[in-house]
Amino acid sequence: MVDSYQQPMIKLNNGISIPQLGLGVFQTQEGDETVNAVRWALQAGYRHIDTAKVYGNESSVGKGIAQSGIPRRDVFVTTKLWNEDIRSGRTRQAFEESLDRLNTDYIDLYLIHWPTEGWQKAWEDMEELYQDRRVRAIGVCNFEQHHLDELHALSSLKPAVNQIESSPIFVNQALIDYCQGELRTDVEVWSPLGGSGTHLLSNAELTAIGNKYGKSPAQVVIRWQLQRGVIVIPKSIHQDRIVQNLDVCDFELTEEQMMTISAMDTGQRVGADPDNFDF
Repeated sequence: MVDSYQQPMIKLNNGISIPQLGLGVFQTQEGDETVNAVRWALQAGYRHIDTAKVYGNESSVGKGIAQSGIPRRDVFVTTKLWNEDIRSGRTRQAFEESLDRLNTDYIDLYLIHWPTEGWQKAWEDMEELYQDRRVRAIGVCNFEQHHLDELHALSSLKPAVNQIESSPIFVNQALIDYCQGELRTDVEVWSPLGGSGTHLLSNAELTAIGNKYGKSPAQVVIRWQLQRGVIVIPKSIHQDRIVQNLDVCDFELTEEQMMTISAMDTGQRVGADPDNFDF
């Protein structure tokens, strides 16, 4: 078991702290699969769970937290406002529904899932939820620089987080630099290990680097993400991998190794383009 207090933390721009490493549950099935993954993660030392309405597993996340024995106040919970609710102006209703499914009375981080039509009004409604202290921080997902610039022009409240696609094969460094620099918004990355079908974790260079530290390619990539200063949420439904993904705080990659991994960038996304999606 990893001591959660030794895990790296990031202080967001509103002063609250978020564990830099969490468990993602995208495509994790509602029911025992999600309940077990969340329970195993929290009992192993994770203190950050990332879900979303559209994942269809918020209820199981809530059950996993309850079964873990870890107090709710010690778990950082993120969920997201889905596109259909953004388009129909249901931000507040959707938020309350997520609370009910998660069996909690507050959310630590609430995110706009995609920059779909109506996101500007959704942000305004989320600001009210934040001001009412229903949520500890608000942010966005999949916002490109022009979306962020528009948001900044509309609101004095900067997003605490922009959750975007980033892995060694789609580094997305320019957007990360913009967020971490001028905007002062922290970056959280999805598909941090490259996503299914990419074969990233069989890469010979990652294997060689891992062999030097007695670590797996996945652990090497998670360590690369942490050293970039981003929040990383790898997913797994296997207890041994969940535990292994957390065991990344006892080694440090060299600058040369960091550059080697960054040079794997192909510029090709595995997910949708935020400027061209149809869902």
